[in-house]
Amino acid sequence: MRIVFDQGTPVPLRHCLVDHFVVTAFEQGWSTLRNGELLAAVEREGFDLLITTDRRLKHQQNLGARAIGIIVLSTTSWPRIRAVEHMVVAAVQNVAPARLIEIDIP
Repeated sequence: MRIVFDQGTPVPLRHCLVDHFVVTAFEQGWSTLRNGELLAAVEREGFDLLITTDRRLKHQQNLGARAIGIIVLSTTSWPRIRAVEHMVVAAVQNVAPARLIEIDIP
């Protein structure tokens, strides 16, 4: 699976997704793109999944028509995410196009 991390998604998370190709929006030159523009760029470039920490995304965009899956993490804190990385890995395995999975991280 080809995955893009949005701004705020901790980069060390990529080490938990070793079976996937992972890049950041920054690495792609997309760090200045807004939500709709970023989603369009991710789709246009053939990625399968966007992982973000933007919890407002579902209220700002029509995600049902998207060709990518989206995972929303409730925090940017790497120590907290690392403690539940198995939840992120499971979500990646279960995501599908036009599907949004929210992970509430304690």
